[in-house]
Parts: sequence; structure tokens; C-alpha cells
Amino acid sequence: MDLIEIANSRQARAFIKLPATLYKHDPHWICPLEADVEAVFDPSRNVFFSHGVCTRWLLQDNSGQIIGRIAAFINYEKCHKNPQPTGGIGFFECVNNRQAAHLLFDTAKAWLQEKGMEAMDGPINFGENDKFWGLLVHGFKPPSLGMNYNPPYYQDFFESYGFQKLYDQFTNFLDATIPLPERFTKISDWVMRKSGYSFRHFDKKQFDKFAADFIEIYNDAWSTFENFSPLESGTVKESFRQMKPIMDEKIIWFAYYNEEPIAAILCLPDVNQLLKHVNGKLDLWGKLKFFWYSKTTTVDRLRIIVMGCKRKFQNHGIESALIRCLQQEVLPRRHVIKGVELAWVGDFNDKMLALHEATGATLDKIHRTYRYIFNSKPEQP
Repeated sequence: MDLIEIANSRQARAFIKLPATLYKHDPHWICPLEADVEAVFDPSRNVFFSHGVCTRWLLQDNSGQIIGRIAAFINYEKCHKNPQPTGGIGFFECVNNRQAAHLLFDTAKAWLQEKGMEAMDGPINFGENDKFWGLLVHGFKPPSLGMNYNPPYYQDFFESYGFQKLYDQFTNFLDATIPLPERFTKISDWVMRKSGYSFRHFDKKQFDKFAADFIEIYNDAWSTFENFSPLESGTVKESFRQMKPIMDEKIIWFAYYNEEPIAAILCLPDVNQLLKHVNGKLDLWGKLKFFWYSKTTTVDRLRIIVMGCKRKFQNHGIESALIRCLQQEVLPRRHVIKGVELAWVGDFNDKMLALHEATGATLDKIHRTYRYIFNSKPEQP
């Protein structure tokens, strides 16, 4: 087997195209938008290159067939916040061959060690954790936009190499055809009527205001979590730019107290129900197919991408009120919207998990983030 560090556009295209070959017989896999993956590795579009480095490899078998890939990266703003300097790996794909998978891990590990790292987390993204993050270990069903999907055997690759679970991120599912529990609605309605509080949905015409409000809320809400790094304006604007074609203003809500932004919930339609037909490309032909299927296919799921509340307003029912705002918008659409994914809650976030439980949501998927410390020895299979 031969490893190739990507150095030209032809190799970069092979990196992007490999999953289509590996998953061609998997009915659940949906090809990510190629432009979104390419943006991760484009210094002009990914602000993490301003404070980080990244590289990628392809793995060939003895016949020259591409059988695997991996990326490795270092975020210098985060890497030293751990007990040991920690880099990351991601965009891992491999045929069902443990030796090949371990060779890819070895290669990433060696590169990270050369740059002073003593551990690696994976699979993660060279960017924020709202997409391309975590190994799917439960809920092997069609993914939502930006969510990692992989075959079950990848878990053996990571754990046999010596990766240890760092944390799990849960996606819970809320049946939109069933009313929210009465206790939940009473509390949220009471909060919405309280003096000083106001709730409004996103407005594209005030993009800069809402983007700034979101950054203010997020950076306060998540500041106490381990390894937190503040969101940057460039990251948010690029994320909103990518979401713009599918954004529904009335399912993105903000809460204010005396006009101070205090909480937000960002929800998107599960357009992967349409994008599965475009094979990762939104070129002219892909856009035509997307338009055609948008007229003939009902998008019946929504996905809550992120929700946050400033620390001094937590435990005041604000998050419940935001979900209630979303429900009141979606309820008239219930002949169309069948369910909502409440996504991306870490197993360390007890408050948000309790909120999900209060809505009546049930477990749908688990994505796991692993850590491998270089001076540790892998357990024998």
C-alpha cells in the first residue's frame, strides 16, 4: 500500500470523490455537497487557516486503486488547551481493512508529532463542530446536511488502534405530529408573556445584526465548556452563506431581554432529502435536479443545528420558549413537517439533555469523538 500526500488538484479531486465509490451500494449514504468539503481545505474560505495548518493523504492499494483517505490538522488556538498539545484528524474513509485504516492513522499521527502534538482527536473537522464531526456509532440511517455518516466497522478501526471515547454527541428526534407535553407548553408560554422579553425570527435583510447577535449569544453561552474558543465573525458569515439557499427565516429564532440578545435557536430544513439526488454537486445540472425534486418531494424534517442561551439567563425557561416559538410556526405545517431533529448535544451538557427529555424527544443518533494519546499503547484486539 502507498500513501500520497495531496499536492495537486487531481489528487484533491480523488480525495473528494472516494466516498462515492466506497458507499455506492449503501442505501443510507447521501453524498455531502462537494463544495462544502472543498471549502474546509480552501484557505480563502476557511478562517481556521489563519491560525492553523492542515494536510491530507490518499491511500492506494498495490494495484493503484484508492482505498482510503484522511486529513490531519492543528488549530493553534485550541491545541494547547488540553493536558497535552492535541491536533485533529477527520474526513477519514477506508475500505474494510484494519491494516489500511491503521496505516492512515499512523501517517496522521507522525505528521502531528513532527509538529509538536502529543495527542489527536477524531474524527473532527478543521472548523466548528456544527458539521463533519464525530463518528456515527448509533442510528445508521440517512444523515442530515453536514452530519457524518459511516459504516459500523469504522468503530472497530478507531478502538482497535487505541482511540478512547472523549465524548458523545446526541441527536434526539421530536415527533412534530404529537403535541408538546402540557407542562412544557405552560412553562414556555408563561416565559413568553414575561415583561421585557421578546422573541423574533431571523430576517435576511438584517443579516449583520442577527449574525452579531448570534456570536454574542454563542460566545457567552459556551464559554464555560472545556476547550471553548470564541466564534469568529468570518466563520459565522461563511456558515450563514452556505445555509442561505436553504434558510427558512421563520424557523430561526432569537430571544431578547430589553433588546439585549440572550438566546437563539437555529433550525434548518433537512434538505438532504433533496440533495441525495444531486450526487454532491450543485452545478447547473445539480441545481436543475434540486429544483425539480423540490417541486415533487416533500421535505418533512427539520433539524435544530444549535441552540444557546447566555449564562445569566439559563434556567429561566428561555430555551423552552424558543422551542415553543418554533413549534407555533411549524404546527400549521404539520401536514408537511413530520419531525424535528434536536441535534448535537454533548453528553456533558446536562441542561440541554434535560430540555430535550422535557419535550418528549427520543434518541435518534450518536456521534462519538475520540482521543488518542501518543504515548499510550493500543489495546490488543
